[in-house]
Amino acid sequence: MKLLTSLSILFFGLIASDAMAWGDHRLPSYRAFERMPEVAQAAPPKVESLQDFLRAEEPAIEKLLAQQEVWAAANLKFYPALPAALAFKANPALGEEGLKKGFLMALRVAPNYPFALYYQPDPRKPRPAGAALAHASVNTLPVSAGVALSYFPLKANESIDALSVLATATEEPDNGLDINLWADNPSEWGKLMGLGPQPFGNPSLPYSSQAPFHMGFYHESPAIYKAASFVTHTFPLLRHHQFATLSILALRTGHPYWGWRFAGIAMHYLQDLSQPFHASLSPGDGVAKMIGINVLAMVGLPKWKDDLVILLSNRHLALEAYQATAMRRNAVLQQDSSLEISLRAMDMDGSYPAWSDNYLRDVVSAQAAAKAATVVQAILKSMPKTYVADPQFDFGPQSSTIALNDEVGKTASSEAKQQLEATIAALLGNYGAHSRNALRGILKASSP
Repeated sequence: MKLLTSLSILFFGLIASDAMAWGDHRLPSYRAFERMPEVAQAAPPKVESLQDFLRAEEPAIEKLLAQQEVWAAANLKFYPALPAALAFKANPALGEEGLKKGFLMALRVAPNYPFALYYQPDPRKPRPAGAALAHASVNTLPVSAGVALSYFPLKANESIDALSVLATATEEPDNGLDINLWADNPSEWGKLMGLGPQPFGNPSLPYSSQAPFHMGFYHESPAIYKAASFVTHTFPLLRHHQFATLSILALRTGHPYWGWRFAGIAMHYLQDLSQPFHASLSPGDGVAKMIGINVLAMVGLPKWKDDLVILLSNRHLALEAYQATAMRRNAVLQQDSSLEISLRAMDMDGSYPAWSDNYLRDVVSAQAAAKAATVVQAILKSMPKTYVADPQFDFGPQSSTIALNDEVGKTASSEAKQQLEATIAALLGNYGAHSRNALRGILKASSP
């Protein structure tokens, strides 16, 4: 028992704290949904404020959020019950800001998240006229180095295509929705949420605080769960269920803008689990290695564990940087590569099991975890060793200054580069197929 406790503490530090999974969900989501008939042919919804939706459907939302709590208690291990004081209650006398805050607290998301009316345009389309919104009016996190995101305002009652609403919303959970929700995070609301201390990652870092909502280690060895039970304390299934059922409610009750937007938010958590670094504790490494390096750390030899943490982070960030850069370049050049083609392809959609509450865990996450070793091999064969095999180098602070895609093109063999791009294309093909299947599940459930 003493050994298991010590291993648990050390495994805590093994998880790299990078909570980003795909570089800019918006771009692959535009490609994944743009030819899906249910999206392409959907009537353009009219924009509506969150408060207007909440006010119109208060009793139904109260009932739904109570049902979500019952579902979570029945389906999620180690689920901490919602404090009774946070339960959403219909109250027509409550002001708009109080109504919104009560809703967000009941969902246990960051109550300072603005839920602004905005969209991020498809970079393959002409830039919209007019000024973009200030970053802070949409996103509560700092501007990422080297990444320019443009948020364009929407007004209540104007119409916008469903694809723009859906694709924009798939990026939203990385804009501050899941930040500082734990008791040991630097926020007032974290102490009220009833979630307890952050199960892994650095509780003082904003992006790290969202990691347990964006990662799910559902397919590790029983030995890992025995040594580090905290890795099971993850909540992407909760988040997807919350926003998917809100989407269904909104579509059923005549609020299509929020139907599409909530659907996109729900999709984010599924898409994160399609990335092996979010579905596997240590991609490419076996149980014996993980336990071995933790045992060495226990006896005063932490170097191997510390090195592995850096390598996991570097490989994760390098994969994300390569994918995001490739897709941004292709968007500017108005060209397709295997990545875009794979995202659009719908021939595999029907090959997966029928949609269910367990789809994220049993299909999406299982598939990503199974591909983890292949992904790591492709990274190691194609990318400069300094970035992905040298624990003395920290890719994170340097990522915005490294022309990684160009370096791979110059230094990797054509076979290694092709293997890397084929590997990423396959992952994105899964991202697209699972996203469409999830949307079909929502649309089917919202039908009369």
